[in-house]
Amino acid sequence: MTYAGRSRENPRATHHSAQGSTTGEGVADQPPLNRAFFERPVLQVAPDLLGRVVIHDSPDGTVALRLTEVEAYAGQRDPGSHAFRGRTPRNGVMFGPGGFVYVYFSYGMHWCMNLVCGPAGDASAVLLRAGEVVAGAELAQARRPTARVPRDLARGPARLTSALGVDKAYDGADVTVPGSELRVVAGGPRPTRRSVARGPRVGVAGEGAARPWRFWIDGETTVSTYRPAVSRRQS
Repeated sequence: MTYAGRSRENPRATHHSAQGSTTGEGVADQPPLNRAFFERPVLQVAPDLLGRVVIHDSPDGTVALRLTEVEAYAGQRDPGSHAFRGRTPRNGVMFGPGGFVYVYFSYGMHWCMNLVCGPAGDASAVLLRAGEVVAGAELAQARRPTARVPRDLARGPARLTSALGVDKAYDGADVTVPGSELRVVAGGPRPTRRSVARGPRVGVAGEGAARPWRFWIDGETTVSTYRPAVSRRQS
């Protein structure tokens, strides 16, 4: 599978070290999570991504963030999923194997990043909703000039993608390739099972509204605010 971004092998990747956070120290040298990690059921992968670190090496520098909030979407079994009604040119990456990036444009304004999981054809994915920037805070701030405090740099899916510098060019990127400019690594200490909270997904209406498939690390200030779907009245 190919994607429209820059080279998969980034020579800058081995020259960046995560600085500015105990959580971020040394993560750039960790190997990416392998394909098997992502080829599990989405409700296993989603909470297991909490505490993992997403790294993006770009010509401008490196930004790494520790995931603190995610949402699971179960393909054609899930009315809230982009894949619920089948494959389209927009969601085609979701129908491939796990470990690839699915990027979509939201509300005509923002890019959102998902990680495909499950076997090929399952079309499940995890939306990355929020994270703590653990390396490259200055670059993330330059990309997010309206963020007034560090916790807001990647607090929400659009903010997260902006802070990382990810856009449609990364749709179809493979995050399991060693040395890739966009990858996911194990990171530091894992959150305990008791610290992982769950509840309804943000903005999902209809049959999928009540499913408690949003997962977050309880007490983390970077977690976004829950907002239910808004019903639109017909005149």
